[in-house]
Amino acid sequence: MFLKDILYKVAIEAVKGSTDIAIHNIDFDSRKIVQNDVFIAIRGTVSDGHEYIEKAISLGAIAIVCDTFPENCKEGITYIQVRDTNKALAFIAANYYGNPSQNLKLIGITGTNGKTTVASLLFQLFKKAGFKVGLLSTVKIIVDDIEYKATHTTPDSITINKYLKQMNGAGVEYCFMEVSSHGVHQKRTEALHFEGGVFTNLSHDHLDYHPTFADYRDVKKSFFDNLSKSAFALSNIDDKNGLVMLQNTNARKVTYALKTYANYRAQILENQLSGLLLKINDNEVWVRLIGTFNAYNLLAIYGTAIELGLDHFEVLRLLSELESVSGRFQFIVSNQNITVIVDYAHTPDALENVLKTINDIRTKNEQLITVVGCGGDRDKTKRPIMANIASNLSDKVIITSDNPRTENPEAIIQEMEKGVEPQNYKKTISIIDRKQAIKAACQLAQPNDIILIAGKGHENYQEIQGVRHHFDDMEIVKELLNNLQK
Repeated sequence: MFLKDILYKVAIEAVKGSTDIAIHNIDFDSRKIVQNDVFIAIRGTVSDGHEYIEKAISLGAIAIVCDTFPENCKEGITYIQVRDTNKALAFIAANYYGNPSQNLKLIGITGTNGKTTVASLLFQLFKKAGFKVGLLSTVKIIVDDIEYKATHTTPDSITINKYLKQMNGAGVEYCFMEVSSHGVHQKRTEALHFEGGVFTNLSHDHLDYHPTFADYRDVKKSFFDNLSKSAFALSNIDDKNGLVMLQNTNARKVTYALKTYANYRAQILENQLSGLLLKINDNEVWVRLIGTFNAYNLLAIYGTAIELGLDHFEVLRLLSELESVSGRFQFIVSNQNITVIVDYAHTPDALENVLKTINDIRTKNEQLITVVGCGGDRDKTKRPIMANIASNLSDKVIITSDNPRTENPEAIIQEMEKGVEPQNYKKTISIIDRKQAIKAACQLAQPNDIILIAGKGHENYQEIQGVRHHFDDMEIVKELLNNLQK
């Protein structure tokens, strides 16, 4: 492959050297560069790739993509100056791997909550329908039947295109991809061809990264703005930002809702711990998932499947077979008849949805005990809000650590405690050690009580001072309940 071949659609400002040269590989991590590679210098939130240009050349880089030429350009090295290295990386990666997104039907799912559930269950549904399917999610990356570990909600452009290329090779027809605001803002999805986009909802999150909520919303909206005329844009219009997402899109506009007239609409007929009875566009279906938030997720899945051409009766049948996603309202019932629910809810809106769902289902003759924490090095403004929601909607609350990362967990807990109102002081306790907090909840629980362990869901680690320690909420609670009954 030649350098000139991977520069198609890249906004080039200037070139020093020849683009008619053979290249080996592409990367934005200087440590991975080998002979005849292309190094793309990215200005990241932690470090600036332009500082590693010399290192990349010393390791064998034959070409450098940057937004500013170095003071001393070396003889025999090609330098390409571009307007935006993140955007350039997206097109370079797509070109390098042969634009694999054009060879399958790629659907992007974005929103604050529900991305993982919608993407994962769409993967499940299309797999059950007999198609070869791919998944790019927070939980895992799947190429037909092969699973890979995921590290980011939206991977970098090179990783995305590498897996999409693998999907092409495996004959994958549909790929469902979580699209985060970080991924959109950093142009990771820029050069991809999407068959459709889905908007779930928008609420308080990531204000450690985005300067304002309006900026967060507009970044999400830009994903839909960039969809092509041949794509569809499916939006939840019960959310106040649902129609905003559709304002400037060229894609075919379709909507879904529980409360508003929409192309795809549903009514909850029954809501139990065993599942939901839904009426979707005048047809009833029993599903194994629970709660109003999952009714929205299922409606998004139904709408997407219909837009992609599946028969609506077949889609309803497949919806009834879907199983909940790991760490998303995942529950067990102990021998003492204590129900424990593990959920990823790590935003105020998600926590409120889960707690309201539990309160809608329960008889009120039992206690609802909530274990909740907030992550370190992330949006601090949501900490008191989440503690306030938990203490208002639970009978007992244990505030604890989530992933403290580089922050002092005690300081995080103190910030959460500020959101607890005086009338809720007596039912709220703080335990820094997460395992001890879960243990306390198990000890407090009586037969028929419900324990919610929120915040980490599918994660099987706890990050403390840059080190990830094995920690799985469901694994821990099963161990503790088994020990308590002995």
